[in-house]
Amino acid sequence: MTDTTPHRTLDVPGATIAYDVRGPLPTADGRPPLVLIGQPMDARGFGTLASYFPDRTVVTYDPRGIGRSTRHDGLTVHDPAVQAQDLHALVTELGGGPVDLLGSSGGAVTALAWVTAYPQDVRTVVAHEPPMIALLDDADHARDAFARVDAAYQAHGWGVGMAAFIMMTSWQGPFPAGFLTDLPDPAQFGLPAQDDGSRDDPLMSGASAPVTAFVPDVAALREAPTRVVPAAGIESEGIITWRTTHALADRLGAQVAVFPSNHGGFMGDEYGMPGQPEAFAARLREVLAEA
Repeated sequence: MTDTTPHRTLDVPGATIAYDVRGPLPTADGRPPLVLIGQPMDARGFGTLASYFPDRTVVTYDPRGIGRSTRHDGLTVHDPAVQAQDLHALVTELGGGPVDLLGSSGGAVTALAWVTAYPQDVRTVVAHEPPMIALLDDADHARDAFARVDAAYQAHGWGVGMAAFIMMTSWQGPFPAGFLTDLPDPAQFGLPAQDDGSRDDPLMSGASAPVTAFVPDVAALREAPTRVVPAAGIESEGIITWRTTHALADRLGAQVAVFPSNHGGFMGDEYGMPGQPEAFAARLREVLAEA
């Protein structure tokens, strides 16, 4: 079957997952499908990157409760362990693994949970900038910074909260004690100061707390047949997701694969902040070919 039409769906416990398949299944050349996952981003952010793999069957999906995927479990938090179960069900629906996998940001965290629970599903995982703050030497200060971002959002709304989030995620090096005690002016980031009353942003509502709090099972990852490649964008050097990636690599005894651009370097103009998707795709090909 060949399907490039969005919104195929799969019912899983507590949710209906929407996903896309670009290319034939079974694959035409016997290579595993290439799965691209993010968090809290939905499949739209991978549209440009997928276009640079016309020779591969590419699978994207919307995590439960995000984009086209609906949830019926009454919850709002994004739990990597639950999403790992969703992805196992998805790969089973597609005919079984192993697949090749790029997980970016929270998607990289979910990828590690997936490999831990179902190592037979994934041949190679490229874990691109997973924000696992527990791995940092300054984890306590990092947790405090995340808490202050959430508090700013709850107290003042999206503009103030997002300004604090940007300041935190662009900070170079370890966080000092009391970081973000004084909140930045949203105007310096071109953001509105007015509170629109919404409190459902997935980055600042607490919904993603299980993602940033996730602690990988290093022993299980080392024992898995899956090749785990920590990866980070060169423009991210020094910021929190660069540091968490290197902390993961140190624990795995692995090398960090350096990619072009930044945290969203795989994107085209899907969200108005294009990275270097063509160069990113070329680097991803190189890393996957090393398996």
